[in-house]
Amino acid sequence: VSTQSTWGPLNGLLRMHAMLRLRPKVRQFSTAANPRVVKSIGVVGSGQMGLGIAYVAATIAKIPVTIIDAKQSQLDAGLKFTDKLWAKAVKNQVITQADADAAVARFSTSTSLEELGKKNVDLVIEAVTENFDVKKKIFEVLSASTERDVILASNTSSISITKIAAVTGRPDNVIGMHFMNPVPVMKLVEVIPGLLTSRNTMDTTLALAASMGKVTTKSRDVPGFIANRLLMPYINEAVFALAEGLSSREDIDTTMKLGCNMPMGPLTLADFIGLDTCLAIMKVLHESLGDSKYRPAPLLQQYVDAGLLGRKVGRGFFDYSDAKSK
Repeated sequence: VSTQSTWGPLNGLLRMHAMLRLRPKVRQFSTAANPRVVKSIGVVGSGQMGLGIAYVAATIAKIPVTIIDAKQSQLDAGLKFTDKLWAKAVKNQVITQADADAAVARFSTSTSLEELGKKNVDLVIEAVTENFDVKKKIFEVLSASTERDVILASNTSSISITKIAAVTGRPDNVIGMHFMNPVPVMKLVEVIPGLLTSRNTMDTTLALAASMGKVTTKSRDVPGFIANRLLMPYINEAVFALAEGLSSREDIDTTMKLGCNMPMGPLTLADFIGLDTCLAIMKVLHESLGDSKYRPAPLLQQYVDAGLLGRKVGRGFFDYSDAKSK
């Protein structure tokens, strides 16, 4: 038996072992480290997402929440909305009246971002429109007006966390915390670390999400993350199918509900999310990944241009004017 035939396979294994040792290590996170205790939070934006996040934080996590919005009228309308949520939860015996009263007492509002610095919050969750320029201005102000160790989280569903973090002086304390809509009902939160997000920031965010009764998944900082990388092309393709006359909007939705066991059809879901939000996410996917399969459907752009944004305005692919008037 030759020496080469005896040692050849072993040498191959040794070379493979050496190559494996030289491979770059995959960044891993766990909740094993000591997360910071989050005693109070700020939420920027009093739309459906921001209010939902604030409601769950005050009701489930039982921590004080300061809600920020540029318009006092929007804050006032938001408080009426959360009052209805608490009333419904009490009526359905999900919480007691005492629990609801305690949660209400944990709410405060302001029209000034700088107020969050005065409140000494431990973490801020931004939940405004899916537009980088808007988010950039907010994070610049938050970075300047809050303490260096305050964690700044974004509820973005598609925009790079690393890009957002770059406009702050604390990229290690910036993270993505993508809640699902409606927040009080949906159990999931996608957590997305940026390139420079610290382990402690990750662990603190995971612990906060758990205290809010949420299940977390972790995604790399790639446009769309997990949920919208899969969901939005599905919705976009349904819009293409509608535009091409493949079938009616009703039959497209019925096929996906009854044929694929989806809880709602893609066009109804788009209306529920907001067609402007769907379009913004598709544009981020298309521009960032450069693949034509993410090209937004022209009909989706037309609906947005026409102001037919979905359920929130009473009309999108379907008409909700009767439901909105009730």
